[in-house]
Amino acid sequence: MLRIMRDHARKHPGLIPQFFFICLGMGGAALYLVRLAKGPHVTWNKSSNPEPWNQLSPTYQYKFLAVNTDYKNLKKEGPDF
Repeated sequence: MLRIMRDHARKHPGLIPQFFFICLGMGGAALYLVRLAKGPHVTWNKSSNPEPWNQLSPTYQYKFLAVNTDYKNLKKEGPDF
């Protein structure tokens, strides 16, 4: 695959920035998927902890960026499991 891209870029050097940004976007998407797969609400081993999201504190910030939410003042509304 890389050989084909390299040969094509030699014939058409104007495509080099396009190849760069496509690879940059694919790498960023892969890193974001790895970040999502390691979250505390994701379980990979059902036998040791089948519901890890029940052990999170009520002040845990689930969103990547919370603009208007103050998580320190939230009250826990559900029962303890």
